[in-house]
Amino acid sequence: MYLNFIYIISGLVLLAIGAESLVRGATGLALRLGVTALAIGLTIVAFGTSSPELAVGIGAARAGNGGLALGNVVGSNISNIALVLGFAALVKPMSVRSELTRREVPLMISANLLLLIMLSDGRLSRLEGIVLIVGAFAYTVFSYSATKRGENSVIAAKFNEALTGSKHSLWWDAVLLAAGLTALLIGASLLLKGARFVAAGFGVSQVVIGLTIVAIGTSLPELATSTTSALRGKPGIAFGNVIGSNVLNITAVLGAVALIQPFAVVGLRPLDLVVMVASAVFLLPLMWRGSVLNRWEAAILLVGYATYLYSLAP
Repeated sequence: MYLNFIYIISGLVLLAIGAESLVRGATGLALRLGVTALAIGLTIVAFGTSSPELAVGIGAARAGNGGLALGNVVGSNISNIALVLGFAALVKPMSVRSELTRREVPLMISANLLLLIMLSDGRLSRLEGIVLIVGAFAYTVFSYSATKRGENSVIAAKFNEALTGSKHSLWWDAVLLAAGLTALLIGASLLLKGARFVAAGFGVSQVVIGLTIVAIGTSLPELATSTTSALRGKPGIAFGNVIGSNVLNITAVLGAVALIQPFAVVGLRPLDLVVMVASAVFLLPLMWRGSVLNRWEAAILLVGYATYLYSLAP
């Protein structure tokens, strides 16, 4: 059993390292090949943000376990808001620009509701996967357009961060890209292997493991980024990082999974989807009153998340 937890931890570490290396290496190569900043922002940086969830999702789907992929996305979206934003705001209350909340929160809620509609028949089809992929590109175009107008955007933050680390030689960028892809593949394989045996050992479904261990693990980079941004007085980046990740988890990750291997929804409770939507709706008041996430609201998010995790206990 201990070996399986080592697999999980090692997999999560490799996923985090792989995502960072992939974005930096691919951005550097793209710039040297003359690819425009717009194209880089819309593809490499945007989708690199959700590459850990994407690697896990594709690996799970190819193994015939779309439920774990879905559980990972639903669980990650819950933990990104309740755990990541909750913890970051508890450390330092977050004051967010109103135009950011008015633009991004409705988009995130819309993505959640679209997923609910698609899952109402108990499966996610290849056609629905195509619709989600189109939605992912539409979101990144919209987000980048907002950046061009001088507004905050998760794509802009990630792009600038990637550019900071792209001042290396051509061969080093190639090494970073190859190392990132390799780390993502190996990390996803180790994580899925450990999750499968841990689920069997504790007598729970792999969906539950996806909702908990895998989801929390793949949310750790967002937790680190958001907390650091909040402490540095840049709550817009922290907030945008979570919202952007949640939208792309649904559209890009589940879209790619369904495109590769359509799957039936097995083991996911209606409550899990309700909590995912409710956590997004919790942020709606930020659109109208002061755009501040206070410590008492952060405490509500964290207590609510702990209660949700308890409900998953066998």
